[in-house]
Amino acid sequence: MNDLRPVALTSVAMKSCERFILQYIKRLTVNLMDDHQFAYRKGRNTDDALLFTLDTLYSHLEDSKSGKVSARIMFFDFSSAFNTMQPHILANVLLGSDDVPHALVRWVLDYLTNRSQFVRIGRDVVSDIMECSTGAPQGTVLAPFLFTLYTSGIRSTDLSCPLIKFADDTALVGRIKNDDDRIYREQIANFVAECDRQLSPS
Repeated sequence: MNDLRPVALTSVAMKSCERFILQYIKRLTVNLMDDHQFAYRKGRNTDDALLFTLDTLYSHLEDSKSGKVSARIMFFDFSSAFNTMQPHILANVLLGSDDVPHALVRWVLDYLTNRSQFVRIGRDVVSDIMECSTGAPQGTVLAPFLFTLYTSGIRSTDLSCPLIKFADDTALVGRIKNDDDRIYREQIANFVAECDRQLSPS
């Protein structure tokens, strides 16, 4: 059972509504997006993420003026990332932009909270209905983009260790000068601490 994940089967009307909201919210949140997030953005794809990662690695290794230089890369894999989103934290992210109206923030909160869900096996076996107010419903139009907004504030604070994201796949590329990896380790610790704050179930 632990290998299964909930997928939301929403109506055609709801999917159409989500597409309108998605185009609207994308225009309003351009200033919130992390420049190193390559997913769900026009003109960007996995190739861009890979090329940026390789270019960063090669740039680190070619920086011979700084003495002995090496490069390290740490890959992070979120566990049940979409299921652990906290709607109130996303609302605060959206409220951080003057362009996003409060009515839209309330709509997103309504979309993510008090969701009724159940499991059906075959035609006759149906579980009890339960309400869920954590996470984003997987399989919907809006969920992937809302997740990228949710994690937009998780960034590296040092240019020598950029944090590269593609949806919930993340890599930290570090430059190590003269075997001093303190900055690299600090960025990893900061990333983990921020993820614990935002992605741990409340």
